[in-house]
Amino acid sequence: MLILTTTLSLLATSMGSADDSTRTTLPFKLSGSADAYYRYNLQNPREASFNNYTSFTNTHNSFELGMISAKAEHTIGKVGMVADLGFGRRAEEFSYNDSNTRFAIKQLFITYSPSAKVKLTAGSWATHIGYESVDPYLNRNYSMSYMFSYGPFFHTGVKADFTLGNKTTLMVGVANPTDLKSASGLPKMGIAQLATGTKDDKIKAYLNYQGGNPNDSLRLHQVDAVVTFAASSKFSLSYNGTVQTRQSKSESSWSDTNTWWGSALYANVDPTSWFGLTLRSEYVGDKKALIGFNGGVFETTLSSNIRVDNLTIIPELRLDSGNRDPRLFVNRAGVAKKSTQSLLIAAVYKF
Repeated sequence: MLILTTTLSLLATSMGSADDSTRTTLPFKLSGSADAYYRYNLQNPREASFNNYTSFTNTHNSFELGMISAKAEHTIGKVGMVADLGFGRRAEEFSYNDSNTRFAIKQLFITYSPSAKVKLTAGSWATHIGYESVDPYLNRNYSMSYMFSYGPFFHTGVKADFTLGNKTTLMVGVANPTDLKSASGLPKMGIAQLATGTKDDKIKAYLNYQGGNPNDSLRLHQVDAVVTFAASSKFSLSYNGTVQTRQSKSESSWSDTNTWWGSALYANVDPTSWFGLTLRSEYVGDKKALIGFNGGVFETTLSSNIRVDNLTIIPELRLDSGNRDPRLFVNRAGVAKKSTQSLLIAAVYKF
């Protein structure tokens, strides 16, 4: 141990005294985050899901740990690797098919770029569909949207990214069924994304797709769009819309096509560098109860972002309402309610 410590000290000294012109940037990057939160539902329910039907905040009147995440990236020449690991309840829900473990491989993939305009990727990566991310520091709202919660979380397979122009890219790939890192004997699905934007990057647009047969008795197609508009450094708007169709197979025939869809608008205001507000307004239509709602559900979430160096504190007020019976929410006495309200405060640290 003494020899190792001495060697590291000498190495650090030699690196620190080297001339700036001779320094080279190491092709390795380590980043990560940690988060915790407290949520209180004003109906004060006694049992899960505590009037919560979206991911990662299925608690009430409890201080909770979210996830500690560490992401290692290494590139050299034309090849690279990303290993993104998470530990905690948030990671467990993200990888819900992985034997209920709180330690999860969120992403693990290898890349090869045969040219400046082509990149090939193999492994498992976060989905391109939707606006929100499993990593809380990438979201301005802490609680998640319905579209994120009932869409794909990640894909495992191979994909190719092509640069078509200065601001336009195309991704196509083949992957396991949604959220499966292992899928022996199961059909594979196609994925794609067309992305573009204006020269000044004030407007960006993404058209996303996944489709195929997750299994022999289900056929699924999803088209998703994301558009962002940065009016200034202090105000921006983002929109996410999605439509998913499903058909089930009975004996030798396929059922009629059933659909659920969603639409959300995000308004972001940042009057100062240390304070911001985000208002999310979302509606999900589900007439056939494909994802568990008999009709539709509406939510409005107001979150503030208070930034102190690498720490972001997120106080949040959320209103949810269902528009069909049976009613989704309950009070402490177990009486069904059409709507519910929740208060939440979260702390997110990024390094």
